[in-house]
Amino acid sequence: MKRAVSIHRVENGIDSRVTDVVAVEEPLEIRLRYRDQNRWHTQPVSVTMRTPGHDIELAAGFLFSESLIESGNDVASIETSGAESNELTVELQPDIEVDWERLKRNFYTTSSCGVCGKASLQALDIEDREPLPHVFEATPEVLESLPRLLREAQNLFAVTGGLHAAALFSTEGKLQGVYEDVGRHNAADKLIGHFLLRNDPAPTQGILALSGRASFELLQKAWRARIALVAAVGAPSSLAVDLARRFGITLVGFLREGRFNVYSHSERIQLHKEDFVKQSNP
Repeated sequence: MKRAVSIHRVENGIDSRVTDVVAVEEPLEIRLRYRDQNRWHTQPVSVTMRTPGHDIELAAGFLFSESLIESGNDVASIETSGAESNELTVELQPDIEVDWERLKRNFYTTSSCGVCGKASLQALDIEDREPLPHVFEATPEVLESLPRLLREAQNLFAVTGGLHAAALFSTEGKLQGVYEDVGRHNAADKLIGHFLLRNDPAPTQGILALSGRASFELLQKAWRARIALVAAVGAPSSLAVDLARRFGITLVGFLREGRFNVYSHSERIQLHKEDFVKQSNP
């Protein structure tokens, strides 16, 4: 979603009035409706600043990423209060048990970071699962093509220049799905929610391409979705590298045409090895 605004544009010291296009950013409150001891409860669990659109996918992906649901089958319905509502209620199936400890942690996420605004550091904890298996390989040629393919798929970014994107590609470089948002974590949740609600296992055999940096929360979301290869145009954080190495995710950063850095589990990429080690600079 975009909006036209009137601005002052200054070029060579000369001021002119023009119309610019900016990405829309609005709050979305996600509420959870669930049954406990034969009573139904409705409780807010998150307020996130997002670009309106695909809110159903966003809510499903968020609840899955936070381990409040395990599959699309856990969701009975997702409803908004109106066509342009900033409130959304996810009703769970009656037999789904809700983690009370997670519900006690109310989330407030900003458009820039999904983790740093959480009310409790305990929200960073992730379950102890087996590392992701080595079930496929990708070629350098496919990886190097992803930034161009991702830019071509970013329709709103081309107009506003102000949106992040998360996309899933096959190991052959075929686009499986792409979502944009002012928040990089929201873009990832929309993408994961899309496949979750369709019970589509595609993410487990694909490459998650990120238009910006690879941060901890994005690697956490990839791990929850069982995505074994994450490729980011930007830099990874130290926590992202630690998580990728611990849980068997291949993490690629500074992805460009002709070069990229591999920070963990390079065995999923068909690489030609050099016989010496040199200092790497992005």
